Amino acid sequence: MSSATSSPLNRYQQLAAEIEASIRDGVLRPGDRLPSVRQCCAQRRVSPSTVFQAYYLLEARGLIRARERSGYFVAQGGRLAPPEPEALSQPDSASVQVDVTERVFSVLQASLQQGTVPLGSAFPGPQWFPWHKLARAMVASTKQAAEDRPALDDLTPGHLGLRRQIARRYLADGMPLAVDDLVITNGALEALNLCLAAVTRPGGAVVVESPCFYGALQALERLGLHAIEVPTHPRDGLDLQALEAAITHYQPQALWLMTNFQNPLGSLMPAAHKQALVELVTRHRLPLVEDDVYGELYFAPQRPLPAKAWDREGWVLHCSSFSKCLAPGWRIGWAAAGRFTAAVARHKLTTSIGSNAPAQAALAQYLEGLGYDKHLRHLRHGLALQRDRMAEAIARHFPPGTRATRPEGGYFLWLELPQGCDAWALYQRALQQGISLAPGAMFSASPAFAHCLRLNYGMAWSPAIDTALQQLGQWCCEMAAA
Repeated sequence: MSSATSSPLNRYQQLAAEIEASIRDGVLRPGDRLPSVRQCCAQRRVSPSTVFQAYYLLEARGLIRARERSGYFVAQGGRLAPPEPEALSQPDSASVQVDVTERVFSVLQASLQQGTVPLGSAFPGPQWFPWHKLARAMVASTKQAAEDRPALDDLTPGHLGLRRQIARRYLADGMPLAVDDLVITNGALEALNLCLAAVTRPGGAVVVESPCFYGALQALERLGLHAIEVPTHPRDGLDLQALEAAITHYQPQALWLMTNFQNPLGSLMPAAHKQALVELVTRHRLPLVEDDVYGELYFAPQRPLPAKAWDREGWVLHCSSFSKCLAPGWRIGWAAAGRFTAAVARHKLTTSIGSNAPAQAALAQYLEGLGYDKHLRHLRHGLALQRDRMAEAIARHFPPGTRATRPEGGYFLWLELPQGCDAWALYQRALQQGISLAPGAMFSASPAFAHCLRLNYGMAWSPAIDTALQQLGQWCCEMAAA
């Protein structure tokens, strides 16, 4: 699978990087027309698919624009976005005790206040989702359940029809799974927690990214586990050399990683790195809990495969859900836990027995139709446009020296603020004005990322959001100048 996956990706990414460099260097200027697909194929000796993927990637990054029946052109303003951060994070070289719950809880509570501009929210806006179609599926599945004798045989593993639909999507991505390899859970967070509990014991340590999803830190704290934070690149994800050194030195019990559009960075681990990661954990017989809740929210033409795609011996426990891409609030997720499936199912049985049966049945019925992939295409396109609008607003309003990631999926931007800017102080000041943020301190078990923010671009764009970004930028300018 690696050769079939990594080579085409490398070609189109290389082509895109060369064109991006030409735009940065001024060789290609705003308004210039790019070579047609046919011309580019002849000049570069690549396939049309490679050119299309490179152009789609550049369009998703806001560097070029397509004009109907005219081709592709360099976007006006060139690169109207802040520069991207380039450096690896530098976490403390230690296994640390986790104590983040109070800090995280206060930030999450603030983001839920009515009337707040929700830049710190962890969810996309409700306007993206097919609520009416989901409601019809719920009604139809409820009627069907009333006519049939309720079945409890699949209570803990989950609705058989839903597991079949999920298994079909794995198969479409080249990852054949049996329905019995899946356990339906109350959202991805329960799946991740069940997997972590199945492969660790109190007092041990778990490798996480730096920065990492605060839910991972909360899970470690609750289970009495230490965190080993490993350097992470804002574009390419976890540093594998640092990971191997941490495994050798600390002998962790497991890893908890996000290889696709990591929260909060938005980083995407290259396919070759994922393959090397799986080879590493297999060699060390080390469980990898893979959080892949944003995997469907990609902006390039093809879905980036998770690390699970290279797993041949069952060491990857792959977790995802429908909460980010289809049905927020329904709390339906799953775990494909490999060799640990039975242990995860036992933990599920003793933790919550089962998951919302009507929601499972409704999702199974919805997925039997043809609307899901159409919905996902619409969602991805909308989120990519939202990302560009927020990047442009940050470039306009924030002080020089501000850096922001440009993720190829998901709905989070990670900002590195200039020297003198305190993200926690900014968070507190913003909250007083009805603006929620996610300060960098909530994404690490160590005192780190005090100058960083995570912003959500998944909400419907509005004058209130633009005004909030303008106000944040003004405060940052004041801090940087002080």
